[in-house]
Amino acid sequence: MNRWIQFALAGITFATAAFAATAQGIVREAPRDVKPGIMAVSATPPIITMDGKDDRLSPGARIRDINNMLVLTGGLANRTVYTVYRRDGSGLVHEVWLLTEAEYAKLGGTTTGNPEGYKRFYEFLDLIWAARALLLR
Repeated sequence: MNRWIQFALAGITFATAAFAATAQGIVREAPRDVKPGIMAVSATPPIITMDGKDDRLSPGARIRDINNMLVLTGGLANRTVYTVYRRDGSGLVHEVWLLTEAEYAKLGGTTTGNPEGYKRFYEFLDLIWAARALLLR
């Protein structure tokens, strides 16, 4: 076999292994100052309802799905989704992370002001979005 074919096969094998290793390392991250909520997006975004109260998305709001991909507000029109969110300086909803129903169910008790619920909420966030220190290693 020619030497260049051996090098090409070795390169393809290395590239495949490297891609597989990086694909498994995707980690969702969210800051510690997020709040859980149920967001209902109106037919005309940026108007939303957050936990049953009228609200609004900020200009340039970032919404991330369960794969950490950005989602456009038009794709969420007329839908109700489980989220954790953060507001900007003017009080508008600026960053949103979508959760599955199972993830949100594990957050139970956080909206009633129950201290145990908040503790479970932050423990669950640590499980979903591993600590940032792991990414720096």
